[in-house]
This record gives sequence, structure tokens and C-alpha cells, in this order.
Amino acid sequence: MDALERIKKQVTENPIILYMKGTPDFPQCGFSARTVQALRACEVPFASVNIYEDEEIYRALPKFANWPTFPQLYVKGELIGGCDITLDLHQSGELQKMLKEAVAEPKAA
Repeated sequence: MDALERIKKQVTENPIILYMKGTPDFPQCGFSARTVQALRACEVPFASVNIYEDEEIYRALPKFANWPTFPQLYVKGELIGGCDITLDLHQSGELQKMLKEAVAEPKAA
């Protein structure tokens, strides 16, 4: 399975997934750290992928959704955006609503 196929599988199987530099407990950049803070404030479980641990995903992810920077947040298989968009959604209250709906919906068969 190539990297693009693995990314597609990950975003399909996880209602909320964050591709980030580092891990939620040990983010390796400020943008990733702030994105994790916003997600944790919403109190919903989310998956994460440390792009530094998989060079194929690191190189393929910008092509996957035509988004050049990290972190990248996906909800229900769709790219939401990076740090700035995530923080804007969090401040408006939309992020929590979006994430709660994503984890409440049953997975598609």
C-alpha cells in the first residue's frame, strides 16, 4: 500500500485525525501544540500521526489534499485545515460542535 492509500485509509477509519509534528503529548512545533490544545479542549478522542515517524506520509500528505503545511486536521475524511483554521473554529464554538458530531455518528459500513 503506497502512502496516499495509507492516508486515505487513515482519514476514512478515524472520525478525527491530526497529522502533526510530534505527538499530542510531545508536539514538536508550536502550531501542532496549539492545534492539540484546541482539540483537547473539545474533550473528544482523536487519532494522530507523527509525520516525523513516517517519511512517506510526510512527503505524500501535502499532495493528498493540496495543503502544503502541517498540522493538518481531518474530520470525517475531509480536510478542515491547519492551526489557524482550527483555532478560529475553536474560538467560534464550531470546532466542538463539528467534533462531537463526528464521534457521535456511526461509521459508514
